[in-house]
Amino acid sequence: MIEDARLKYLGIVEALEADIQSGRVARGERLPPQRAIAEALKVDLTTVTRAFNEARRRGLVEAQAGRGTFISEGSDGPGAAEHAHPLIDLSMNIPPQPAEADFRRAFPQGIATILGSARGMLSLHYQASTGAEPDRRAAANWLARRLDGVTRDRVVVTGGAQSALFAICEILLDRGDVVAAGAMTYPGLKAVAAQKGLILEPLAMDGEGIIPDAFAQVCREKAPKALYLIPSIDNPTTATLPEARRRALVAVARQHGVTIIEDDPYAPLRPERRVALAELASDITWHIATLSKCATPALRVAYVVAPTASQALRLAGVLRATLLMAPPLMSALATRWIVEGTLDRITGAIRAENMERQKLAATILGDGNFAADPHGHHLWLRLPDHWRAADFADHADRAGVSIVPSAAFAVVAHPREAVRISLGVAPDRDALEDALTLLAGLMSQPSLAARAVV
Repeated sequence: MIEDARLKYLGIVEALEADIQSGRVARGERLPPQRAIAEALKVDLTTVTRAFNEARRRGLVEAQAGRGTFISEGSDGPGAAEHAHPLIDLSMNIPPQPAEADFRRAFPQGIATILGSARGMLSLHYQASTGAEPDRRAAANWLARRLDGVTRDRVVVTGGAQSALFAICEILLDRGDVVAAGAMTYPGLKAVAAQKGLILEPLAMDGEGIIPDAFAQVCREKAPKALYLIPSIDNPTTATLPEARRRALVAVARQHGVTIIEDDPYAPLRPERRVALAELASDITWHIATLSKCATPALRVAYVVAPTASQALRLAGVLRATLLMAPPLMSALATRWIVEGTLDRITGAIRAENMERQKLAATILGDGNFAADPHGHHLWLRLPDHWRAADFADHADRAGVSIVPSAAFAVVAHPREAVRISLGVAPDRDALEDALTLLAGLMSQPSLAARAVV
């Protein structure tokens, strides 16, 4: 059922609901820890966290302080959600959807225009795994703003950044290979590594991102095959690599023969251009650019710039065996938005809304407590000494706010006690203010933390 569900997290909830109704799971039964479920299902921890949140919203489960999560004694499946208190989800890193983006009109009008054009019905057909030529050309033109010299024969249109990342790793890496990544990194990379049997080697980070000397040391001692990084508004730490550090990382990679995977979803949100690693070292860098973070994940469109045209075709071969192709209609819509300037307007509206939400967060949480980029839609909240991240996230969840603890991102065994808070998914600033106020109050309550650590 999980594989057939529209989204993985909903599949988990639906499977749990079916087990409750069939009696396979008893009322009051304790559920395994979220991390154990994630490992068993081979999904990332954030997917399971979101599933638990939805199950609680539906009244299927309830959390008990210091004991765990249990099947609700009075849960009757559908309809039980009416009795569950509303949850403000700040766990999914989704861009805000401001009114200026006007998605309610942009989607139907754009699709209607595409299908009404002379060749519009082709967008309902099977297409090449590299992407249709007009889509590759539009992508190359859009990417040229940050990658000088991009040509469409190096561009592959994919069904989202996660599938692109898996396909790139499928080409480059074998079981047991080492991938260097920040000590805190994107959970999607951790999921790929677990699926493929890769070894993630943590790199020390500071406020400006991965430290080049740490990368050099790992290259000497562990011989990694690849370096994975998010150079702009890193997820989760929010750091953006300065140009000097980007050049230093490229130099180390060249010296040791390491391929770079540059996952750069947030770059369009920053008003100033930073030289991309794929521009500094196009021959050894795979660049991933998704529209999920600068527009909407509903498009399910991402672009990969391969080092060469022949490697772009290799990537298309892997995609052909897995996804077959990017969604043609959504790819055509993305192309139309690029050509007409709609994508730029949407990105600008999201950037402006992010700035307002970050100002609100700074007012409520205090500037010294977290790291953030003013143009991004997440922040990295450092917790007081008396809080463990898992306990803080658990208490926040039971109070009605969902966030993600540092363990979900950690490559190291003992990560810093911090949580990622995503500001974009809140429906409006009022809801966001309520959630942040609750979190600020929770941080100042050591008595709750004391009960959490016994």
